[in-house]
Amino acid sequence: MKRPPSLRFNDRAVILSPAGRIDGCVVQDTAAVLKSWGLCPEISENALRDAGCFSGSVEQRLSDLQKAFDDPEVRLVFCSRGGYGTVHLLGKLNFSGIRRNPKWVVGYSDITILHAALQSCGIASLHGPMAQHFSDEGTEDVAVRYTKNILEGQSVRYSIPAEDCSLLNRKGNAGGRLFGGNLSVFCSLLGSGYAGIPRGGILFIEDVGESPYRVDRMIHQLKLAGVFGRIGGLIVGRFTGYEEDGLMYAPLRESIREAVDEYDFPVCFDFPAGHVKLNFPMIMGAAAVLKVEEGFILFRQ
Repeated sequence: MKRPPSLRFNDRAVILSPAGRIDGCVVQDTAAVLKSWGLCPEISENALRDAGCFSGSVEQRLSDLQKAFDDPEVRLVFCSRGGYGTVHLLGKLNFSGIRRNPKWVVGYSDITILHAALQSCGIASLHGPMAQHFSDEGTEDVAVRYTKNILEGQSVRYSIPAEDCSLLNRKGNAGGRLFGGNLSVFCSLLGSGYAGIPRGGILFIEDVGESPYRVDRMIHQLKLAGVFGRIGGLIVGRFTGYEEDGLMYAPLRESIREAVDEYDFPVCFDFPAGHVKLNFPMIMGAAAVLKVEEGFILFRQ
């Protein structure tokens, strides 16, 4: 798995919108943050278009992403937001340019599709905050600073207290390639050829606005697809924007834990990543180490 080169002063960065539409002020704020890092940001031609819930037609969104992938001078492709729509581009994208000149692609949520596709090409990418977060929180935000550090070549090391989930977590150590992302998006890729399941890999999942029964169904979809029989560790990020269902057999987190009870890999819950302010970036496709102990979680890349 190729890790793109670390960003340097005056490197070109392109902000684009492969899925949902976004406010122009948010994108301008993000460009200002990237400029403060010493980069040369530019906003793609169609990034601020409005086509219903999308940021442009399929052809417009595809054109922006393909140009950024193909341009050897572009070092960072920063996705403005997720939402829905990246799947429209997947079968039409040509990855030969980014294979020749790997570059960082940053985003999460619907951008899970690009992370999976890039892994199938042997290229690592960054699951991390996008434009709204950069605009709202600014340069001093911890997740923004971690993003900058990783893109500039620093290693990833998080030591996270886990007192609230100590009864759900399963202790142990795992070392393997990190994969996954947004649960519903990743499940939609199963069987497509893009959802590679690395033997001994560490699966990360998060989601927003999904009812507990839907999460339960997707977890069992992964189970029936043999995913849990191949992995070496499971990181459950933040699940937000839902209400517990009293008719379910267990609350959401407990239902996930129960579904993987028969396996022996380490499991941690409430990892600070997902549709939340505390959205710690992680390198998708890269080797990772997960250590789950009583009271804390250690994650390294």
